[in-house]
Amino acid sequence: MNSHQSASPSLLSRVARRAVRWLVRPIISGSGDVPARRKRLERIVGMTQLPAPICTSIEPTTLRGVAAEWISNGRVTPKRTVLYFHGGAYLMGSPATHRQLTTRIAKRWQARVASVDYRLAPEHPFPAATDDALAAYRALLEQGVDPATLVIAGDSAGGGLALACALQVRDGGLPLPAALVLFSPWTDLSLSGASMQGLANQDDMLDPDRLRDAANTYLDGAAATTALASPLNADLHGLPPVLIQVSDCEVLLDDSRRLLDSLHAAGSPAHMSVWHGMHHVWPLFAGLVPEADAALDEAATLLDNGLRPA
Repeated sequence: MNSHQSASPSLLSRVARRAVRWLVRPIISGSGDVPARRKRLERIVGMTQLPAPICTSIEPTTLRGVAAEWISNGRVTPKRTVLYFHGGAYLMGSPATHRQLTTRIAKRWQARVASVDYRLAPEHPFPAATDDALAAYRALLEQGVDPATLVIAGDSAGGGLALACALQVRDGGLPLPAALVLFSPWTDLSLSGASMQGLANQDDMLDPDRLRDAANTYLDGAAATTALASPLNADLHGLPPVLIQVSDCEVLLDDSRRLLDSLHAAGSPAHMSVWHGMHHVWPLFAGLVPEADAALDEAATLLDNGLRPA
């Protein structure tokens, strides 16, 4: 496990934390009409998101009927494919809200990125998202993508969905991807981690009570311990290498800590990197915040090394 606790957060990261608390938290951890909150999130992201890197191409597509977009950068030669699942508590978010991250993943990881617009609750509760995730993975295999060069990645709820996708791939006897990269993953919808309350005052984006509401909306009566909804409860043997990046001041810290322990206990290779003083899913600010760029570079280096720390 790497720790970045010795580094003092940059000025830009501190500015980003304030922006997240003022602009994003009221939406993600707010209440009220979900479609209206989705529109507010899309509007705020649209006003604040940096332009994509030069030579970025974004093309809409479908993957076995699931909406998605292909992202690539003409200045790099792709050496891997990334299947990406956005965060948003299973209620909001889209490929558009995450383009500042996914377009920079395409460049920094030398990848073609398939960013998936999976179905959201409350209109489409569990297991719609996990069904869409597996369908998208199957579609990539059918298109001839080599699983040895395929990475499944995601942030927050999308991180949990990425792990759930890998579990379904394994259990379905499909070829496994090369690796998983999880940014601040939400892996326990029962919210039982100690950091859920212990770090609630430090988290700039997430409120435990609102997360519980989101989990209940997504689950729609299913048990919070259901493995594909809360993959922390799953049998985690036989998975490809997993990289977890998480902040030391977010309520989902223990979701990552316990996931790392469970992966190791199951014999699945895993590495966790803990960053000091960052907000939830700080890589969303790639291209603006140096720690976000550094996190993507760390992931790229580890992917090139088969997720084996130097």
